[in-house]
Amino acid sequence: MNQHMEGGCACETVRYRLTRAPMITHCCHCTWCQRETGSAFVINAVIESSAVDLLGAAPEVILTPSHSGKGQMVARCPECQVAVWSHYPTAREAAAFIRTGTLDNRRAITPDVHIFTSTKVDWVTITDGKPAFPEFYPDPARVWRPESRARWEKVLASRT
Repeated sequence: MNQHMEGGCACETVRYRLTRAPMITHCCHCTWCQRETGSAFVINAVIESSAVDLLGAAPEVILTPSHSGKGQMVARCPECQVAVWSHYPTAREAAAFIRTGTLDNRRAITPDVHIFTSTKVDWVTITDGKPAFPEFYPDPARVWRPESRARWEKVLASRT
């Protein structure tokens, strides 16, 4: 990853910079992500919220329903309503799940793992050789690099 990756919404009102590499990048094939994005899957790069610098307007954070019943906070541009990242209950606002499609260089970050493949659409074939799990992966040690797991532990310890 470049030292500083940038991205933003469609109208460029919300702009951001990642100041470090993501901890992990999920390609989620769950039906909730399909419904929310209107696509076959979503690719989320998990990073500490402190490593996301705003360069433009702040996004509007909206609570949306989720399969867990706990909801997720989706950060959307207040003008064009494009979702730029989410916050999930596990880490609350200490971690951002960046929608990699909002990066200026959309090819810079590729998935580390495919999750919820039991509900992927039939016409998607996973051929990238990355680990794939029917639901969420049972053991983070199987997919997370040790340094990323240490960063995640710090995120969980810092939740507010």
